[in-house]
Amino acid sequence: MAPDSPPRLETERLILSAHTLADFEPLAAMWADPEITRQIGVTPSDRQASWMRLLRYRGLWPVLGYGYWAVREKGSGAFVGDLGFADFHRALEPPIDGVPEAGWAFVRSAQGKGYATEALKAALAWLDGTGRHPRSVCIISPSNLASIRVAEKAGYRQEGMVRMGDGELLLMARGAGG
Repeated sequence: MAPDSPPRLETERLILSAHTLADFEPLAAMWADPEITRQIGVTPSDRQASWMRLLRYRGLWPVLGYGYWAVREKGSGAFVGDLGFADFHRALEPPIDGVPEAGWAFVRSAQGKGYATEALKAALAWLDGTGRHPRSVCIISPSNLASIRVAEKAGYRQEGMVRMGDGELLLMARGAGG
């Protein structure tokens, strides 16, 4: 049976937990930041798109049994990003449907501190512990060197390229246990 919400995970410096209404403003600001969205290869989001993103994050859990967490600094409680797994049924060639796709985005002030790596390792430990997903993937713009390093530190390895729309993205894969 799929959980209705994500389990609370703690690392040395971070707490990963369900998105709440209080996360909407910082989430909307993060996804409206052109520098952050440029790194990911998407356009900045308006408030409605960010609201739908927050609802989608909460809705993944009861449907798939996995999803996204809000990432907060343990000391301050401040929202610093989103991280988790999804199956977005993207129009990719080759397709990755049915495989948890890892993704992450962090506010500018949290970048370069190792938070993405720390949070991703905790999320992957949880995913591995479920015993239900022998493989996960992530797709990253070849120019996003910081995210490629995060993925590699978490055990992802380049598997090839996937076509999405008019562009090509790096497909990285990881088996359970890294």
